[in-house]
Order: sequence, then structure tokens, then C-alpha cells
Amino acid sequence: MARLKNILSAARSENMRAIRSFGNKTTELRLKGVLARRAISGWTLHNKGIMGTPDLCFPRERLAVFVDGCFWHSCPKCGHVPKTNRAYWRAKICRNRARDARITRKLRRLGFSVVRVWECDLRKRPLACVGRIKRALRRRQAGKP
Repeated sequence: MARLKNILSAARSENMRAIRSFGNKTTELRLKGVLARRAISGWTLHNKGIMGTPDLCFPRERLAVFVDGCFWHSCPKCGHVPKTNRAYWRAKICRNRARDARITRKLRRLGFSVVRVWECDLRKRPLACVGRIKRALRRRQAGKP
């Protein structure tokens, strides 16, 4: 039975690796809309030249913004682990969180400020999320990390 589970897990992992994400369009549109309404400019979407490909990047201010999906990054408020194949999903989400922390550390070492916003916060409290981005921009413009 354990061998069958390992085979299924390996097949599932291979399947997940083959799926390439193109971003969460709804979340991106929501963030872009709020920033546009607040007249915040100077950002680019998915700057591949920056480690981790942030959802938004303010290159001049060296600010990277990531919108973390509640499921994929295990939001403490609303993230959950599916009931089927729990071990696989726990490990997957744990790897995602470890990768996020590693990318944040590396970007900070390169002189970037990093803002991480939860998908649910962007949906429920968009102005609070934009406020965090604006504060980070002001700090960067004032020459503070």
C-alpha cells in the first residue's frame, strides 16, 4: 500500500510540475485597479528580471510586491489543507512558504524592500493593502530600507 501511495504521489508531483501558472488575473486586476484609482504609478507587472518574479515591482524604488494566494501559501486566516492526500499538500505548501522566505531574504540582501499581501486581504481590505505599499514607497523614496 505504501508503495502505491509513493507512486501516486510521484505521479501527482509530476503532474503539478507540468502545470504552469500565468498568475491570478482576478487578483492582479483588483490590485491594478486600486493602484490606478489611487494614482500610484511607476510599477511593472511580473518583472522577470527580478528574483521571484514579483506580482508588482517599483524598479526605481526597488520595491517588490507579492500577492500570496491564500491556498498556495497557507494564509493563517483562511488557508487550508485539502482532506485528500494531506501529506502531499502539507509538504507542497511548506515548500512554497520556504521558497517565499528564501526569495524575500535574497531580495532584501540585494537592496529591495518586499511587501507581501494576502489574497483575502486584497479582496476584503484593498485600501489597507495599498496603504502598506504606499508606506513602503515613501520609506524607499526617503532613502530608508
